[in-house]
Amino acid sequence: MSRSGSKKKFTQADQADRHELYQKSVQAPEAEVEFMDKTFEALRGRKALSMKEDFCGTAYLAVEWCKSDPARTAIGVDIDKPTLDWGLQHNIAPAGTGIASRISLLEADVRDITEPKVDVTCAFNFSYCLFETRESIRHYFEQARQGLNPDGLLVLDLFGGTECEDVLEEETEIEGEPATYVWEQVSFNPIDHHMECAIHFDFDDGSRIDKAFTYAWRLWSIPEIRELLEEAGFSKVRIYWERYEDTDDDSDDMEGTGEYYETDEVENQESWMIYIVAEA
Repeated sequence: MSRSGSKKKFTQADQADRHELYQKSVQAPEAEVEFMDKTFEALRGRKALSMKEDFCGTAYLAVEWCKSDPARTAIGVDIDKPTLDWGLQHNIAPAGTGIASRISLLEADVRDITEPKVDVTCAFNFSYCLFETRESIRHYFEQARQGLNPDGLLVLDLFGGTECEDVLEEETEIEGEPATYVWEQVSFNPIDHHMECAIHFDFDDGSRIDKAFTYAWRLWSIPEIRELLEEAGFSKVRIYWERYEDTDDDSDDMEGTGEYYETDEVENQESWMIYIVAEA
């Protein structure tokens, strides 16, 4: 029995913000903006100014997009209002009125938003993989194409590799935080490629945010996505693979450089993440 007036001792997990930890451990908006910027200019010969971030979550990327050029605008679309509200309070408002005035957040199904037309629509962190049938994902791609300017691009990411079908956990320390990011592949069904994953955060004091985020989606392959984009009416689909280089140690390990190049043939790896660019 505790004495009257005693206070509960909060753990590091109790005091942590899962959205902030997610942004620090998973997202890389500066790199994503740089890729979209360079790729659009290389393919279209002009600068992309308008962007729609589907499944935007906290709109972290939308803010970075508008920070990169004073002429840029962004639309963030997500179906989860509490997450949008968090992004408005912690990302958009602190960026200042100059940035905030150029960002529109919409609580909506991404398939319902086709206006106004934009130069680039993106769906990152594999979010579109929640569409698990050919019909549903093709419909999303069709709607995404409808929302693009005539020379617009749809930019997606996708993951895979020989270990992506395994049940496993990967741990990564979060820089500047007393916490470790844990990615868990909980289950995988080889018959329909349905997989379930979870993100946990472990803290130095032994506490944990268990299942901070959970995912249920289909592990689509590159040729499936490419074919479905073409069926949805995109004129060309390009695959951008990350360039790898040898590590400094004596092992055979390769390390990603963060640079992506267009290709049609590569050797498979244990784990990879690519960009897929579809031209309207």
